[in-house]
Amino acid sequence: MESRGQDHIMSGGLAGGWPLVDTLRSALCSCVIPSAISFSTETSSTTKTSTMTTAAKLYGKDLSEYDEMDVDQLLSQLTQEEISMLVKEVDPDDTLLPPSQRCSYECQKSPTGPLDRKKLIEHINKQALETPDKPELKPFVAGTIRGKKWIPPPVSVKLKEAEEQIAIDLGDEYEQALSDATQEEIIDLAAILGFHSMMNQDQYHASLLNKGQPLGLGWDGITKATQQKVYPVEPPNDTDVDKTIQMVKDDDHELLTLNWNNIRNISDEKFNNLFMALRENTHLETLSLTNVGLLDRHALKLAEAIEKNCTLKVLNVETNFLSPQVILRLIKALLVQKSLEEFRGANQRCYVLGNKIEMEITNLVEQNPTLLRLGLHLEYNDARQRVANHLQRNIDRSRLRRIGHFSRSFAAGWFPHIGGKTFAINNKR
Repeated sequence: MESRGQDHIMSGGLAGGWPLVDTLRSALCSCVIPSAISFSTETSSTTKTSTMTTAAKLYGKDLSEYDEMDVDQLLSQLTQEEISMLVKEVDPDDTLLPPSQRCSYECQKSPTGPLDRKKLIEHINKQALETPDKPELKPFVAGTIRGKKWIPPPVSVKLKEAEEQIAIDLGDEYEQALSDATQEEIIDLAAILGFHSMMNQDQYHASLLNKGQPLGLGWDGITKATQQKVYPVEPPNDTDVDKTIQMVKDDDHELLTLNWNNIRNISDEKFNNLFMALRENTHLETLSLTNVGLLDRHALKLAEAIEKNCTLKVLNVETNFLSPQVILRLIKALLVQKSLEEFRGANQRCYVLGNKIEMEITNLVEQNPTLLRLGLHLEYNDARQRVANHLQRNIDRSRLRRIGHFSRSFAAGWFPHIGGKTFAINNKR
């Protein structure tokens, strides 16, 4: 038996069956045979159930002897016919196997000739055309309905009561005002209340600008198409990268705003030169790097530059490829100098920051007394509310600075006199 199986394998007889051997191997290895036998003895007065543990046997042999056998060796001793018979008894449920190996193919017929795809398609089309249609029980006649006509079921009483409009009493004054209102006044009222489905764009903008409604565009008028407005294509950003880097490096007092938005193919060397020059710059106030292909390695050097720059007030790094950890690193860098008032970093590679990063950002923002605007998408309500409340407090504090300088008396609840008057402020929150 063993020599016969090995000779058959060496000759390639199992070439088509070996994919099924893997399935059989996994099925045989997963067989479970109970090792304990339970029996019950019943008497006239009491019922006793006892469990006797015996060594489980299979075909007169202990299971330990079968554990030592090699499944591959057992399968190698089977012929093609024996493997086919065994495959019929096994139902593989392995999603890693292709469907052709999970299904048993029973057709063993030899092909009648070579495959000619063109002739096969012609034969199928010819057979379809020659096959007559099934006779209809009732012939088609124009204008007549064949079969039963669908009749909608009657609406229940509960649905009718739910669809009934609820009468709202607005009072005689409002009822009279609405009944006497013209169509233009109703459109203006709908625009104020935000009912955009009651008007088109022309009516809405005309109502906001108080230009009067266009003639013939009312609810009783003819629908008019609006011609598409073609706007000129925005020109590309023509900022000279090398020149602006040199201006930042020279600490040019005329360079207050640097805009590199939408400039592509900026090399790593130019980013590094800009951030190195930004450390010692004392005049630049706004830096915008939107959609410039900024990566994490660039942003880390930008964070180091922010920690040493004390004049930058606005930083925009939206629409780049920054990870949540690097955004957290940038916000943490704002706490060193505490001079930045606006930070925008939305629309990055990872749209969702995650709960852990959002909570850490919230804690860092609450420690920043100068940040007024934060452009980030926060998913959780707790983080959004805490950040919004703290930014509002910073804005209020900044507004009070514009009114008059802070003094130590403000901490006690008194504001210094303005115009000969003294104001008391309750700073409890």
